[in-house]
Amino acid sequence: MTGFICIMTETLPAGLLPEIAQGLQVSPALAGQTVTAYAAGSLTAAIPLTLATARWRRRRVLLATILGFLLFNTLTALSSSYALTLVARFAAGAAAGLAWSLLAGYARRLVVPRLQGRAMAIAMIGTPVALSLGVPLGTWLGGLLGWRLAFACMSALTLGLIVWVLAKVPDYPGQTEGQRLPLRQVFATPGIRAILGVVFTWMLAHNLLYTYIAPFVALAGLGDQVDRVLLTFG
Repeated sequence: MTGFICIMTETLPAGLLPEIAQGLQVSPALAGQTVTAYAAGSLTAAIPLTLATARWRRRRVLLATILGFLLFNTLTALSSSYALTLVARFAAGAAAGLAWSLLAGYARRLVVPRLQGRAMAIAMIGTPVALSLGVPLGTWLGGLLGWRLAFACMSALTLGLIVWVLAKVPDYPGQTEGQRLPLRQVFATPGIRAILGVVFTWMLAHNLLYTYIAPFVALAGLGDQVDRVLLTFG
């Protein structure tokens, strides 16, 4: 569910770009920078926040990221200022960067070793569900009731998730000093730089199209069917 909210928060503006642009009184190109700001927050904050919270108990870190989504999605829903919206989106991206650094390892610790691969797969299933179903649904809802309400619904989901985590998710200690690998050693691991390069390139190309898909398909006369286009895309 945390992964689902990460991706929904990131990509929801893609389906609501014309409405957001109109609501904030900016061009669609500038409205698309709400996704850029989110990505910039994830990119710049992931490593520093992960290192800063490495010793914290794991549930505390998970709840901190979820609370970040609650706060900054609510701020996005209420903001009438373009600059403030960009700040909120950047901060939401920072929360996502911390969440992605946490989820796979947390899932592995919940199960015995032979089930760790399956646990990681289940923990990451929120990504394809959000892209294939969540964002089209959010686009449809935003078109029906307004883009601000779509972000408010994200905050409501987040509140439910906080209760769920407190009730059901076990806690684990953070890393000790001896368990931490130096960052240089991580980047020197064979294959890591190639994988990061491929992921960065693919995500850049995908997000450029995904973010501006609403004005793009409008050129083909499909501006009123963005939700269906996103469903097909997903």
